[in-house]
Amino acid sequence: MKRTDFKNCSCAMQRSMGILGTRWKPIIIYTLRDRKARFGQLDALIENISRKVLTSSLKELEEDGIILREEFKELPPRVEYALTEKGKALIPIMCQLAKWNEEYYEEPASLVL
Repeated sequence: MKRTDFKNCSCAMQRSMGILGTRWKPIIIYTLRDRKARFGQLDALIENISRKVLTSSLKELEEDGIILREEFKELPPRVEYALTEKGKALIPIMCQLAKWNEEYYEEPASLVL
């Protein structure tokens, strides 16, 4: 099912997952919760994300009105990303997920050779 198909569903959870449905988008939102950041900063702050996935995720989040991409007419060009009001409304949910993980996280069993 395409991302746009989810956004047209009658189920609120399916529509929400159409926006937040990749593993990286909630992490990007959580990372921007209390700051503006440039692409390179996000790339450094979010472990294991490829630059291609970061680029496409930022573009989709911007299209969905979750983040704002602000271009500065400078040399060299500078772009900053920040949450919109719609994006900021997700912060309590993301913080609750992080709290849930801290409460129920179990260390992976070590491999015995």
